[in-house]
Amino acid sequence: MDINFPLIMVVLVFSGAVIWAIDAMLFAGKRKARLDKARASGADKAALDKLSADPLMVEYAKSFTPVLALVLVVRSFMYEPFQIPSSSMVPTLQVGDFILVNKYHYGLRLPVVRTKIMENNEPQRGDVMVFFPPHKPSTYFIKRVIGLPGDVIEYRNKVLYINGQQAEQTLQAHLPIDNPEYRIFEENLDGVTHQVRTVDARRFRDDFRAEVPAGHYFMMGDNRDNSSDSRVWGFVPEASIVGKAVAVWLHWEDFFSIPSLETAGGIQ
Repeated sequence: MDINFPLIMVVLVFSGAVIWAIDAMLFAGKRKARLDKARASGADKAALDKLSADPLMVEYAKSFTPVLALVLVVRSFMYEPFQIPSSSMVPTLQVGDFILVNKYHYGLRLPVVRTKIMENNEPQRGDVMVFFPPHKPSTYFIKRVIGLPGDVIEYRNKVLYINGQQAEQTLQAHLPIDNPEYRIFEENLDGVTHQVRTVDARRFRDDFRAEVPAGHYFMMGDNRDNSSDSRVWGFVPEASIVGKAVAVWLHWEDFFSIPSLETAGGIQ
């Protein structure tokens, strides 16, 4: 089951703010009056401390609501961390990589409802983007932007064509050396160079052709033969964009492994 973290954060912040406001309007003044009266009557320090203390729920609301609100603002409008759960973006991103996603690069959106409130950049070919796919509208996916609105995308014999032009690819390795099974290419998409991986050309041939409709994007994983992407579930609407993946800041595959900074750096 997918956890709607933004919704949880909004509920917690709203609940804390309501508790804080109700207390300020209805109860805080009465507590202060009782405290002033006790001081005037010469009550001891223990009694005064007890009268000056906020109820536990109000104390929690005052302590945690500002922190949660700050976290909500940062995650919703600035940067949000994600962990890579699958190998669909290998070799660019590894399973266990922790990445930072720029939430304002493609415009600001309200949390939960995802309504855009400010325009910014449009997705560009070659961007690594986080989004909600059409078949799982509450699950975060990460792929590379291949097709822009109006583009004709073809994938033939493991070669990518955009509007009839073959994407520039340079073979870098055929691995493993002793028993080659997959190939690593450097691919150039409008000046964005990155690595892609394909299995042996004789296997898993899955030719594809599609025209990207207006307001949508065609997404593919860099691990071309091991990626569930727009070839399977279709185009990503603009309203489902989350943000641009900009950096890897940590690699930690599981609880029993040692965190590493080996893959840290910008994402191409």
